[in-house]
Amino acid sequence: MSEAAVTESAVTGEIVTVRARTLDTFGRFLASARQHHFVSDAKAAAGGPGDAVQAGELLLASLASCGLGLVQKTARERELPLKGAEVEVSFERDPEDGTRYAAIRLAFVLEGVDLPTARSLVDAFTGTCPIYNTLKRGGPIEATTAIR
Repeated sequence: MSEAAVTESAVTGEIVTVRARTLDTFGRFLASARQHHFVSDAKAAAGGPGDAVQAGELLLASLASCGLGLVQKTARERELPLKGAEVEVSFERDPEDGTRYAAIRLAFVLEGVDLPTARSLVDAFTGTCPIYNTLKRGGPIEATTAIR
């Protein structure tokens, strides 16, 4: 994708849609994002197959992808010698309220820059990523229902 296409898609007011549907195997789902399709499973503990990537893992993967993308983008814009980056993202389920996470943690390791520069690159991510900031602040969310 060209830089112009990336810039155009990252605009305020942008609407992105992912669709998903159940499959013949109980607890298995097909998700579609643009022309890309992938399978997701419910946990085995919830009666699903538990083989494919699961919902919480998809959330963590989105944070990782946004984090690495913004770290790379910022390093390029600042003409910094970033050679590589990795991030480990984890959540801890709240032991008293299973409907929420007690913590979500991101641990970045950057190569080719010093620690203050690495921190500034991660700060650029935390300051601009809508996924991170929605989770951090708790944004509006709603669920509607219809039938066919």
